[in-house]
Amino acid sequence: MKKVACKLLPLILTFILFGTISFGGCSDSGESPVSSQMTDETLAVAVVLDEAGDDGNAFNEFTLKGARQASEELGLKFDYVVSSDYEADIADFADRGYDLIITVGFLMTEATENAAKANPDIRFAIVDVDYPSYDGLSNVTSLTFAEDEAGYLAGVLAGCMTETNVIGSVSGMELPPVVRFVTGFQEGAKSVNPDIVTLNEYIPDFNDPQSGLALGGEFISQGADVIFGVGGNTGNAGLQAACDENLMAIGIDVDQYYTLPEVSSCLISSAMKNVDVAADQAVRDFLFGRLESGVLKATVANGGIALAPYHDWEDKIPAECKMRVDEAIQSLMAQ
Repeated sequence: MKKVACKLLPLILTFILFGTISFGGCSDSGESPVSSQMTDETLAVAVVLDEAGDDGNAFNEFTLKGARQASEELGLKFDYVVSSDYEADIADFADRGYDLIITVGFLMTEATENAAKANPDIRFAIVDVDYPSYDGLSNVTSLTFAEDEAGYLAGVLAGCMTETNVIGSVSGMELPPVVRFVTGFQEGAKSVNPDIVTLNEYIPDFNDPQSGLALGGEFISQGADVIFGVGGNTGNAGLQAACDENLMAIGIDVDQYYTLPEVSSCLISSAMKNVDVAADQAVRDFLFGRLESGVLKATVANGGIALAPYHDWEDKIPAECKMRVDEAIQSLMAQ
């Protein structure tokens, strides 16, 4: 497995908890862009999103944001689609001569692999998926994240903050990244509170806020006073359930204090995967021929995983809990 190189350099430790994280640090000076498949020599980048859409205030939206931002700044042609037919939409971009196609999510694993094998001259990057082997996939880069680390930090905070000794995670589809978030969250909570009760249920849809709200309410009725929302609009609704009862909530993927203002007063933090920065850097690395095949994994140690600032809860979170989180960060950094 390839390690993240200059695109994911270690950052100043304080930024891991309290700063805006950048994976940058590689200079483009002296390098020439790769050639385009397009006849007019303008490089073209496409993003294929799943049915969760492009406005979930989290994973899909920020992947799209990062890829679009880099493309626009670099003068590249850019397009995207919210797909209900992954094979067809990926093939459409390939047939139209797009040079880099970024697909998002576990559901696109097979479709991306098939398209990459059928189009060896096109570069592919897939977010949140890694393949057992990259033999025959030399044109594929996997942008992955240590969700278990992000969940662990969130769990340490939740386990320290709970007053009822019951916490819950409202989860979307039972896919590996979601499971890693949940498992890390539960392990983190138990590391500081061995007797804690951790509730979880997977909902087979990332865009089912009604079920997410109901599940959050069910967990609250069982005593949960911290809700972790894991999975698009479904998880976001779990956060809303906590906020409706003036309880604590922890967001996911991005700093949801800014992206989900309706629950900002209840958010004690968010378990962040810097997907926008990873997508942005992938486009830049592609342009200058640095996008290698294999796995690029974002972790706490290289700055790709972080716990968001406490914002409105900065003065409400006890020093002991902050210390527990700091210790957990240092432990993950050392791994």
